Amino acid sequence: MTPRALLSLTVLNLVGVAAPGPDTILVMRAATRSRRHAYATVAGIHVGVLWWMALTVLGAAAVLGRYPVLVGAVQLVGGAYLAYMGAVMARVGWRLRRYGAADVPAATRATSAQCARQGVLTNLSNPKIVLFLTSIIAPVMPADPSWGSALAIIACLWLSSLAYFLVVATALSTRAVQRRALRAGPFIDLGAGALFLIFGAVLVVRGAVEVLA
Repeated sequence: MTPRALLSLTVLNLVGVAAPGPDTILVMRAATRSRRHAYATVAGIHVGVLWWMALTVLGAAAVLGRYPVLVGAVQLVGGAYLAYMGAVMARVGWRLRRYGAADVPAATRATSAQCARQGVLTNLSNPKIVLFLTSIIAPVMPADPSWGSALAIIACLWLSSLAYFLVVATALSTRAVQRRALRAGPFIDLGAGALFLIFGAVLVVRGAVEVLA
């Protein structure tokens, strides 16, 4: 695969990564807590990203394309999980309204492992990434790529996505941003919860349509 084709893939991938979605919202929410939380969330997300990218590049994602009911099942389960996360975030935000920034209960402060797990599950809950990757990879990828080409594609896509999210996590976890975010913490949780509920509901509806079609 030519360097120009790899560059084109990387640019298109970054455009898709930059579009707001559950992963971005989760990282932004974690960054208002601490940089450690944000980085752990990014690490978890990119375990999921690596899984979806490997499936797509190595051809296994074609199975999902042939059997829409499988995509529907993933959307049903994933949508339910995102909706559950949204409800938890909204409940936490509602409870935190009566606390000051320095008085947030310890129970609301997730560990790095919990953030990473949330990141993995949030990313794996949304199979839409496969559809996006297939649409940008198919036009430039050879019909029977070598292992070297496949690994180069996965590396370029995964590293560019990781770099973008690390930049976002770093920028939003500065002291200045966190000071402002702490005051708005409950509203950030309520807003993130509402968006996750919407994302989850949309996935559940789409999944139900695919499964029942």
